[in-house]
Amino acid sequence: MANRTKGTVAAAVSGFFKAIGGFFSGFGTAVAKGDLFVKLSLLWWGAGYVRRKQYVKAVIMTALEAAAILFTIFFAMDYVPKFGSLGTVQAEKVFNMDTMKSEFNDYDHSFKILLFSLFSFVVWFAAIIVWIKNVINVYKLQKMEENGEHINTFREDMKTYIGERFHITLLTLPVLGIVVFTLIPILLLVFVAFTNYDQNHMPPSQLFSWVGFKNFITLFGGGGLTSTFGYAFVRVLGWTLVWALFSTLTTYIGGILLSLLLNSKKTRMPKFWRFLFVLTIAVPQFVSLLLVRNFFADNGIVNTICDNIGLTGFLNDIGLVGTTYIPFLSAPGWAHVMIIIINIWVGVPYQMLIATGVLMNIPADQLESAKVDGAKPFQIFRKITMPYMLFITGPALVTDFVKNVNNFNVIYLLTQDVYTTTDQAMGNSQAQEVDLLVTWLFRLTQDYYNYKMASVIGIIVFIICAVFTLVAFNFMIKGDKEGTYQ
Repeated sequence: MANRTKGTVAAAVSGFFKAIGGFFSGFGTAVAKGDLFVKLSLLWWGAGYVRRKQYVKAVIMTALEAAAILFTIFFAMDYVPKFGSLGTVQAEKVFNMDTMKSEFNDYDHSFKILLFSLFSFVVWFAAIIVWIKNVINVYKLQKMEENGEHINTFREDMKTYIGERFHITLLTLPVLGIVVFTLIPILLLVFVAFTNYDQNHMPPSQLFSWVGFKNFITLFGGGGLTSTFGYAFVRVLGWTLVWALFSTLTTYIGGILLSLLLNSKKTRMPKFWRFLFVLTIAVPQFVSLLLVRNFFADNGIVNTICDNIGLTGFLNDIGLVGTTYIPFLSAPGWAHVMIIIINIWVGVPYQMLIATGVLMNIPADQLESAKVDGAKPFQIFRKITMPYMLFITGPALVTDFVKNVNNFNVIYLLTQDVYTTTDQAMGNSQAQEVDLLVTWLFRLTQDYYNYKMASVIGIIVFIICAVFTLVAFNFMIKGDKEGTYQ
């Protein structure tokens, strides 16, 4: 079964590269065997359509070609030639003798050069794909004409895209949206990681330039593990993984146990209790977290109660606390544990709802058969309930882990303006012991304008999430689990 899974993955990868190879192979065949008008389409995109009397397509392709040329001349050429240096002319005021005023010179803007060059590369790449596909399509029209087949008119092609190929029509706008709002920002993030873009190189007053892998070396402790960014990175990464693991497992298992408790026949008024837990979801999370942060603050109500009942003094006596208050959210260790506990309170009700829906679909005959065979409640939970839950909610569990790696709200809202690091090395890297990679990234950009290191951290977060997702999903599809539960 494992071999079959590996074979499926290998076949998918092989199929992907074969499709790419077939695409370029088809282009080569079209250029080599195409007639004069097919070859002319290499220069004039609409030539082949004119030959086959598809004049509307000819106009559309000619317009696209003209748009690509005009885009290159009047837009891309203003930025792409400067991409290698990201600008050389720094902004400064010069006295204009004509206007008798000090005016800014014609300076370079490094970020605009980077962004618009990247945008130009994406447009050129899309234009090349359209150009290749256009030549292939024109060659297909030639073969159809030689074989005496019917060549669709523009109206017939439009009916096809509204009918049998309507899925392509529907996907066009979403794909464009992904390219503009997802792909380009991700590529921009990657490029910034290889520059020195920070508060000392801030456009438009300053230029930034390429520095290669210097930022990655800095993050991974180029000067040894005691260098500030390397020191902070190891600790923040460790806490990020610990947080993601515990926050995912505690809420997941807690939600299942709570659901089993509420669904038990021995529980009285289950609808009332379920309503109370659902009510916690209805309250906006940032409101709940800010209230809890105030409750557990150094001078908050919880510390007041602990002091009045003598708990703070007792913890002082046994050496667990060295202050006149319990540092629930203001000291390492205490803050880490409290954040996980508070997240359980926030996350369990949501997981309870998911678990309730899944548990209601466990085949009753399996549970009854297990009871007849003498299985204890814990054995039923371990052998039937949990495996079934993992099978159904496995993908959601993976996404929960990834979501918790990037869980900005809980960490930031609970610790902002409450936690202050006393570790000088962490402080030099603008990090705190309770930071996740994503909150560290946010702090670097919003408070310190260190975009270069934030971009490197963003790439690391992406790699962690991508690798975990691929490995986890590959593990989940092993074996015939669906057949087992059917």
